[in-house]
Parts: sequence; structure tokens; C-alpha cells
Amino acid sequence: MKLPGRMTMMTLAFAFAGAAYAAPSMAADAQTVVQQQLDAYNAHDIGAFMATYAPHAEVLEFPAKPLMKGAAQIQEFYATKRFNDPRLHATVVKRIVMGNVVIDYEQIANTQPGGPGRMEAIAIYEVNEGKISKVTLIRGSSTLDKP
Repeated sequence: MKLPGRMTMMTLAFAFAGAAYAAPSMAADAQTVVQQQLDAYNAHDIGAFMATYAPHAEVLEFPAKPLMKGAAQIQEFYATKRFNDPRLHATVVKRIVMGNVVIDYEQIANTQPGGPGRMEAIAIYEVNEGKISKVTLIRGSSTLDKP
């Protein structure tokens, strides 16, 4: 393969190696931000929770249905419809991290219309510049706890 100028296959190999080497740092940073968000969620700490979100962040229902756009809508929803539930607690069953994307499969204890229960969800987080910029949610089954 003939490459332009002084570029060689070795130069390309070093460029790709450098990009691959930088990826673990990006993944670690994304995972750290998402873990901070989860910790704040479980503590019902709206200030710490919102500190992990970009001002322009959006929350979607899979595949692309808008649920919330912007920090104000996200804060209003979680402050009034989630963090007021004393049972609310998410446990990550499985986490996958690739670059700036973190995918969590979660089991969430909550209070449902019929009483205490659990639901499952998948949250796909995109982290840019140290903040969550997009969350896509896939809602699974909900069940009531047995008495």
C-alpha cells in the first residue's frame, strides 16, 4: 500500500496503538462518572446526582423516544418522582464499559402502585467531557415483592 508523504505502515501502527492505549483511560473516566451517578441515585442526593450530568443531557426510552432534555427536566423528574421513594435503590447486576459508553443492567427496588416491588432496566450512558450527556433506558419487567 502506498501512503502519502512520509507516512508508513509503521507510522499508522503507532497511531492506532496510541489510540488503543488511550481508550482504557476514557473507559475508566466514563465508569467513574456513572458510578458517582449511581451512588448519588442510591443516596437520593439530587445535588450529587445532577453534578454528573451535562447541562444539555438527554434521557431517552429505547430506541429514541425523548423522555427528558436538559438538566432542569432531569432534576425535576428525579427530585419529585424518584428520590421521594425511600425504597428506591439500584443494584448493578452487570456492567459493560467501552470507551465513553457504560451499559448497566440494573435491578431496582422501589414502591409501585400495588406496594413494594422491583423492576429491571438497562441504562446506556454516554459520557463526554466528564459528564453524562445521554442516557438511553430499556425498561424490563416489574414485580411486586411477596408478603
